[in-house]
Formats: sequence, C-alpha cells, structure tokens
Amino acid sequence: QQITVAAAIRLAGKLVAAHGAPMASPEGPLTHVFPLPEAVAAAELASLGMPRSRAATLSAVAAAAVADKHLFDAAGGLEDAVRRLRAIRGIGEWTAQYIALRQLREPDAFPCADIGLIRALERLESRAYTPAQLLARAETWRPWRAYAAQHLWTA
Repeated sequence: QQITVAAAIRLAGKLVAAHGAPMASPEGPLTHVFPLPEAVAAAELASLGMPRSRAATLSAVAAAAVADKHLFDAAGGLEDAVRRLRAIRGIGEWTAQYIALRQLREPDAFPCADIGLIRALERLESRAYTPAQLLARAETWRPWRAYAAQHLWTA
C-alpha cells in the first residue's frame, strides 16, 4: 500500500510494541515477539498512526489468517495463491504477488508494478518500462520470474 521500507519498519515496530507478547528472555533491544493474527485482528490499528485503509487491510489479512490457518502455506500454485490473497479486502495484485514470492516461495511470482524492479531494468536496458511492459519482458523468465525479481532488486 505504497509505503517506504523505512516507514514499514517503524510501523512494524509500533505494532510489535503495542500488540506483541513480551519475550520470556529479552535479548538486548529485542523485547517482544510479533503479535499473533488473533491479536492483530482484534487490535485498533489506526491508533498506531497509519491510514485507516492500511489498518483495515492489516485487520482483514489477520482475520483471513485466523479463518484459514493455511493461508500462508506454500501449496496450490501461483494462480490459486494470488486469487485467494486478492479476495482479502485491500490486497491488490502487487501485494499478492509479493506475498507469493516471499512467503509462499512461488518461483514464478512477479510483482511487475514494483518501482524497484522497473527502475532496475530501466538502468540495465537503458530504456523506460511501464508495469505492463515489464510484465511482457518478464515472460521470457518464466517459470523463474521470482528469481529474476530478486536479481533485479539487488542490481
């Protein structure tokens, strides 16, 4: 939902501090574990300083994870995973593809609207790309587009 990495890290820290469980044996600055989906689903997330739409999406994802314990399991293939994730209120194509790539380990997941991927390929090929053009260009990388994405992000 269009958030910088730095802002996402700050938000995750606030979420953990407010709703995570204290660690039995804290280690330095690590004092809490990430909250369970049940805690996130029940929490008033907008109070953490995020837009209401983002809070609603996080709540919806947590509720979906509570309802389907296998939501984030790697099984069923990319199309099924993206379809199930996109059925959650607030989850779009980029987020579904990103979750499929990172969490579900789908080797062909490819968030083609990712600005980092677009800019990296533009630098490598010295031409402009739209998300649709990047998706078309990525066809030759099937069925390993997730690996191409990882390469582009580090390029």
